[in-house]
Amino acid sequence: MTTPNPLYDDLQWRGLIYQSTDEQIPHILNTPRTVYVGFDPTADSLHIGSLLGLQVLRRFQQAGHRPVALVGGATGMIGDPSGKSDERQLLSVDRLRENVVGIERQMRQFLDFDEGPCQAVLVNNFDWMRRFSFLDFLRDIGKNFPVNVMMSKESVKNRISRDGGGISYTEFSYMLLQAYDFVHLQQEFDCSMQLGGSDQWGNITAGIDLARRLHGVQLYGLTWPLLLKSDGTKHGKTEGGSVWLSAERTSPYKFYQYWINVDDSDTANCLKFLTELDREEIQDLEKQVAESPERNIGQRRLAEELTRIVHGDAGVKLAQKATEIMFGGEIGDLSDATLLDIFSQLPSHQIDAQKLNDGLSLVEAFVLAGIAKSKGEARRAVEQGGAYVNNRRVQDVNYELTQNDLASESVVVLRRGKKSYGLLRIS
Repeated sequence: MTTPNPLYDDLQWRGLIYQSTDEQIPHILNTPRTVYVGFDPTADSLHIGSLLGLQVLRRFQQAGHRPVALVGGATGMIGDPSGKSDERQLLSVDRLRENVVGIERQMRQFLDFDEGPCQAVLVNNFDWMRRFSFLDFLRDIGKNFPVNVMMSKESVKNRISRDGGGISYTEFSYMLLQAYDFVHLQQEFDCSMQLGGSDQWGNITAGIDLARRLHGVQLYGLTWPLLLKSDGTKHGKTEGGSVWLSAERTSPYKFYQYWINVDDSDTANCLKFLTELDREEIQDLEKQVAESPERNIGQRRLAEELTRIVHGDAGVKLAQKATEIMFGGEIGDLSDATLLDIFSQLPSHQIDAQKLNDGLSLVEAFVLAGIAKSKGEARRAVEQGGAYVNNRRVQDVNYELTQNDLASESVVVLRRGKKSYGLLRIS
């Protein structure tokens, strides 16, 4: 019987144990270990699929283990075939370098790099792979990989068996590079455990086997399930593309909104997988979601917590204020970028600043913004109490807009009724 381990027990309760290479891992984790997770630099930002890996690595650090975050500057040149049905597009060296810099900056938000026994380490596998010549790598590393074993890996079998598919020698060789990463980290940092998504199982076991063949050492592996919705599709894909951790790619407001709109059936898993909320609170939220799904209590807590983790308290406040605006909250003291992000689906009408300085009638502004077909229709909206400037009701048909009505540097938000919005941009 293995010795209980609080970290392992918590991971198991959260559903984050998918596969492990040794039943003694709960006992093994009672001794501080160096563990690593690898991240592909396919863009200059990580996305919410990578958030799961960062959070697992952070859980290990908080439990007293030393985390190594690996950015695949070398493996990114090849492309991991795991979980992919088609060959990846190869990125240029310059683009990869930019991506690595962006990802390294993000990782520092999640892990503690201050000096100490659990100090996080950030590495780039290009730093050691660039020292190999092709012949050296084949002779020293490649000879330790039986091809029949490589062919038996799911990531390879799935690609080879696809009609009209296949796999290039380049991607077929990816497994060798990642396997050597594990060996290098064991030699350099005494790293004894690799963590990863379930699609990384073949790469992880390849590294364990290589370490045994090269140095006779025992390494370990642990995987978590992929972050999937109840319909089997991956989280983080929207009509507008991926949901990124970078505020420049996905604003705090849109990041927050993604989690607010998570299906009830997916909320509990996301709370367990991604947040650091304790078991008692998550179970209470599960109960409230089941009893009163219309209140969105679980989704709101999920959105708040994840936005705080990724964008800080300021990001949460901004996202919540933006959400209030969409439900009629008064608008003011925001930036153009924030307002245009909130109302990104709305057309905007541009007017000259002088027109606003001279006084622009609200009735005319409604017509210009396209939320009234005529001045008569706009006048009736005002008279009936359905006209709003920056979500403030205006009932004076003679009201004129001025610079004081700007909600940001150059935007005025007009609304007719509950849902008909229009923007005026001042140039």
